[in-house]
Amino acid sequence: MDLSKYQTIIFDCDGVILNSNFQKIEAYRNTAITYGASKIQADELVAHHVELTGISRHIKFKHFLKEIMHEEVTASSMRTLVNNLNEEVINLLKDCEVASGIGRLKIQTQKSTWMVASGGDQNELRFLFKEKKIASYFDGGIYGSPASKYEIVESKLKQKNFLPVLFLGDSLYDIQTAQKYNLDFIFVYGWTDLKDWKKICDENKLTYIEKIEDLV
Repeated sequence: MDLSKYQTIIFDCDGVILNSNFQKIEAYRNTAITYGASKIQADELVAHHVELTGISRHIKFKHFLKEIMHEEVTASSMRTLVNNLNEEVINLLKDCEVASGIGRLKIQTQKSTWMVASGGDQNELRFLFKEKKIASYFDGGIYGSPASKYEIVESKLKQKNFLPVLFLGDSLYDIQTAQKYNLDFIFVYGWTDLKDWKKICDENKLTYIEKIEDLV
């Protein structure tokens, strides 16, 4: 693949840049239990999280409160859940693996602007990337929730010198985002938690690689 033609390369975070999908699952489980959920209720939140991989945690927690805990969704309860998840994620991800080859790929694509579009909390992402010394790679910005990936991409489409774009992702939502905005897409399957990823990729005639380093 000729990467030199892309003005912008968009990266999802979990499962693409960081080997963090399964740590995130445990973070959601721990957050639910800390909140007061039973094991069954915590498992329901985890299942909902996996089903909506790449979607903002705010949407998942609204579902958790309303449909699983049968509680009113309040600013206070949402703030408690989001803050607790942030703490869990930072604790679990501080030692998680960073995609090998990412530095070499940056050198190889010097003419492209790199950015992150993630379902993870934006402040949390920026903190983790700084801690792992990879924040400087993403000269186009590091973006996450509460904005959705649709909103992030739409805001960038208004800027000059954004297209053409290559999107690297590992979730169904990443695929849907790329298709919605007619962006070239590569599925990164090495750390994905999408069970039927190969079937979905084949049905949509998508290119797939195991890890980022396969592009180097």
